[in-house]
Amino acid sequence: MTGLKTAVIGAGISGLTAAKMLSDYGIDYTCFEVSDRVGGNWAFQNPNGMSSAYRSLHIDTSKHRLSFKDFPMPEDYPDFPHHLQIKKYLDDYADAFGLRDRIEFENGITHARRLDGGGWELTTQRGETRRFDLLVVGNGHHWDARMADFPGEFSGQSIHAHHYIDPSDPLDLHGKRILVVGLGNSAADISVELSSKALQNEVTISTRSGAWIVPKYIAGRPADKYFKTTPYLPLSWQRKVAQWGQPVSAGRPEDFGLPTPNHKFFEAHPTQSVELPLRLGSGDVTPKPNVSRLDGDTVHFEDGTHGDFDVIVYATGYNITFPFFDEDLISAPENRIDLYKRMFKPGIDDLVFMGFAQSTPTLFPFVECQARLLGAYAIGRYRLPAVETMNEVIVSDQHKYTGHMLDRPRHTQQVDYFIYEHDLRTKEIPAGAVRAKRFGAASRAVSA
Repeated sequence: MTGLKTAVIGAGISGLTAAKMLSDYGIDYTCFEVSDRVGGNWAFQNPNGMSSAYRSLHIDTSKHRLSFKDFPMPEDYPDFPHHLQIKKYLDDYADAFGLRDRIEFENGITHARRLDGGGWELTTQRGETRRFDLLVVGNGHHWDARMADFPGEFSGQSIHAHHYIDPSDPLDLHGKRILVVGLGNSAADISVELSSKALQNEVTISTRSGAWIVPKYIAGRPADKYFKTTPYLPLSWQRKVAQWGQPVSAGRPEDFGLPTPNHKFFEAHPTQSVELPLRLGSGDVTPKPNVSRLDGDTVHFEDGTHGDFDVIVYATGYNITFPFFDEDLISAPENRIDLYKRMFKPGIDDLVFMGFAQSTPTLFPFVECQARLLGAYAIGRYRLPAVETMNEVIVSDQHKYTGHMLDRPRHTQQVDYFIYEHDLRTKEIPAGAVRAKRFGAASRAVSA
């Protein structure tokens, strides 16, 4: 596969790390970005409409876990940087490694057609047709908003958290009765912001499954500094230890009036928030269970209570979407897409996915880890196993990472970064190198 002409879709964190590694290996590549800037989701008010950042957003993962290994975050950054600092970090990353020269801005991919003999014919938003040997997809999965589907109709205003900017944009959220649906990180942040007494709102938060809320600091240090799983002990044992320690370090959700979660700690993605428990405990945010139906401006809840609202903010997650692929070729119904090592679609050996995971604790080092495998693959130093083997591993990996979790679209791509990185570094990449040496650089192997 040496010398492949490669296309990279997207210049967010996935596309940038892919581009950097391809550049390191001397691979001929072009990065296509629909916007006029790098950063993807972290480019606040990105002209492409795909950024979910709101004005007050700070990263939920500390800089100590967030940094790329080959490009540490500045020492003067706070523990939990603001989105403008994350954007500057990505700008500096692109400049430090000379990535901008290979990015075609405002020239995204509108259609990707796989050719009969292999390779891809790509149509760009400028109307051009271009051909490439290898296609790397890094278009992100936090931009296609997924709305809840409740019986009835709501007569007030509704928005998804993806479109929320601040209490004045895009809606005037002052002196309003507001329902926030969801209990993830965005739901917590938005509920806290809108419940400030200065805004004179009445804020209610509704949750279907409940959530375990973890603090951002423990003993004066970022909490994620204490979190690291190991491949040398069963993951089930490590989860049990965390489940024991969670109520001790952060309390139970019921302590703040939230519904009891319908799952154990780490059987769904936890919510990181310092302020939401305080707002709940102060009476500034009212907790409610799931919505049962909508009726004009009245919302009914599953506990038999109801309330009148002016605005509903849906913080209900995102769909994994590939608008440039024909659905019969590549799609992700209910956010399910079977990928070998979260990167390769069995049987399509000239296509690589980057960043399609809900990685704990964060996505940044996860995509950097994936980029190492991408580079080895593109240069011919890594070879995929047989399709049958890939399908078997997909099933086993899915069980390992998500078998214990709630069956929800949000968790279909859950992965533990520490276990994943150890697997790629110590097992998968070396095994792929052996296959390449034994069978040649072509991606298809005659055996596993």
